[in-house]
Amino acid sequence: QIISAEHGLDGSGVYNGSSDLQLERMNVYFNEASGNKYVPRAVLVDLEPGTMDAVRAGPFGQLFRPDNFVFGQSGAGNNWAKGHYTEGAELVDQVVDVVRREAEACDCLQGFQI
Repeated sequence: QIISAEHGLDGSGVYNGSSDLQLERMNVYFNEASGNKYVPRAVLVDLEPGTMDAVRAGPFGQLFRPDNFVFGQSGAGNNWAKGHYTEGAELVDQVVDVVRREAEACDCLQGFQI
């Protein structure tokens, strides 16, 4: 929400800002979609669907690409080993594919913000 507001975007991804500076670096965090809408360059990952449902239901939930939500079904129950070796291990390939797709869509990838 903060980054969207800094760039003058509303909850539907439409630019409503007042400064050319907001548009100047829009492509750092957003891709321009059809209809002059902007979509965040974001991959959202969690081991349980509840947090993803909360993001989708939030005021900016419709901004994100549905394909960029990667989540498991059960979570790790705050157990690091379960998240690392079992539940999380099952999602790694899918996460890498989504991150790769986002990276390949960039003109000049310079880094990741986590």
